[in-house]
Amino acid sequence: MRGMSEVPQSVIESPDEPHDHGFRALVDGAFAVLVGLLAVIQARINGELALVVGSGIEAAVVSFGSGLLLIVVIVLVVPSARAGTRRLAHAARVPPKVPIWTFLGGVGGATFVAAQGLVVPTTGVALFTIAIVAGLSGNSLVADKYGIGPGGRRPVTWPRVVAALVAVFGVGLAVSGELGGGQVAVGLLALAMFAGATVAVQQGLNGRVAVIAGTPLPAALVNFTVGFTALLLVGAVTEAFDGQAFTAPPAPWAQPVLWLGGPIGVAFVVVAAFAVRGLGVLVFSLLTIVGQLVGGVLVDLVAPVPGDTGLTWQTIVAVLLSMAATVLAFLGSRRPTGTMHR
Repeated sequence: MRGMSEVPQSVIESPDEPHDHGFRALVDGAFAVLVGLLAVIQARINGELALVVGSGIEAAVVSFGSGLLLIVVIVLVVPSARAGTRRLAHAARVPPKVPIWTFLGGVGGATFVAAQGLVVPTTGVALFTIAIVAGLSGNSLVADKYGIGPGGRRPVTWPRVVAALVAVFGVGLAVSGELGGGQVAVGLLALAMFAGATVAVQQGLNGRVAVIAGTPLPAALVNFTVGFTALLLVGAVTEAFDGQAFTAPPAPWAQPVLWLGGPIGVAFVVVAAFAVRGLGVLVFSLLTIVGQLVGGVLVDLVAPVPGDTGLTWQTIVAVLLSMAATVLAFLGSRRPTGTMHR
């Protein structure tokens, strides 16, 4: 175990570090796809919760709140998590101090769920998804270039840029049948792109926190504490302006499924914090997109939404394109050949 005063220098300085292309990469890749699957399930549950309480922001507050409660209990019970949390507190106080922005990854999650409630009602899910993926893919390149994640810097190579564009095209193709249902509101779509960009930063920062702590559990604690606080403030402001009182959700024993969004979010953050270091933010993000596309198909087969068209050829092609983009990004980071200006 590291000494309490020792903070990994790579987390502070973010040196160049090549991808792991061996067995660890396969494990991390599988976890990244799992994160995408979890995101789809969580989105479906939180969507149902939003319908019950009448607000996407309130549903996000409930989801983050239940996740925060769960991760607090886990950290209190697991000795390694308690030790990791103490290590984080020590690293924030004692030189070389970890910058305070390292602990703000939860703002990305809060921004994303807030954008869902603000953007989707006007633009529809399809345009929102394309904007999110565009922001996520684009800023993943930036996050890797500047070493925001714990694995160090990854160069901006032409294959990685093309991979990001292919991923956006693939998702656009997958949702192309739904594009007629919303308005092209430029300001709201810009907000969605910004939310996607913050998610890329969230993944990198949570990975950093996990490395400092020596375990992903404290990273989830920090993420949910920051995200819940941010959402609570947004919810309070929203309630003050719209004049509607908070609607309490059903009790957990009455409708337990509606309360699973938070625990799934905990699993999401823990797994992501573990896997992002070896893959880099871009490859990790592309694999989560693959997981979301596959997860969307599985969820639609198991619990279809009324009126949904089901599995289409566009979705199948989108999954294949996303897989190809991931391979391209993965191989494009193996050597500096073709590197754009850094």
